[in-house]
Amino acid sequence: MTATRLGILTALASCLLGAPAFAQNRCAVTDPTGTPLNIRETPNGEIIGRVSNGVGIRVINTSSDERGRAWALISPRGRNHVVGWVYREFVSCY
Repeated sequence: MTATRLGILTALASCLLGAPAFAQNRCAVTDPTGTPLNIRETPNGEIIGRVSNGVGIRVINTSSDERGRAWALISPRGRNHVVGWVYREFVSCY
């Protein structure tokens, strides 16, 4: 198992086991460019997928990359599996 996948699983396990809650359940992708938002394996890492504008998501955790930019670890709303990291500025929670 890669260190990245282990980190994602650890973040998810912390949320499920009652560690300090980072999860925000009512969020959606709001990319102002109108293009699908890249999903990455790590903050600013390799692209592993895309998610369309308006899609409901949960923010499981947040982190910053080496340049200080905010990233969010996401899962689909209503699901319990982690998808990956997206640029936090393009996610709105309410």
